[in-house]
Amino acid sequence: MTRLFGTDGIRGVANADLTPDLAYKVGRAGAYILGNGNESNTIIIAKDTRHSGDLLLTALASGMMSMGVDVIDLGVLPTPAVAYLTKKHNFMAGVVISASHNPFEYNGI
Repeated sequence: MTRLFGTDGIRGVANADLTPDLAYKVGRAGAYILGNGNESNTIIIAKDTRHSGDLLLTALASGMMSMGVDVIDLGVLPTPAVAYLTKKHNFMAGVVISASHNPFEYNGI
């Protein structure tokens, strides 16, 4: 397995390195860790316009919801908007599905 975790999250070629199964497991683990002692029970998720965004967002959200967390799909939004909304509304967390400047076949959480 290639190195997926870095300073900018988890990145890899969508549906090869960064699979729906991995996104689901990351969602479960993230919800478990963030759920301990957090007042909010809601995580917001947004994405960029890459074709793999829906696939990864659905898998990630499914993992989170399987742990009892509420998820709001914000659709396509820039990362700073997710950070702003997370803080303004005191959500448990905000997540963006994006690989920024990487080639289109890549994606990230």
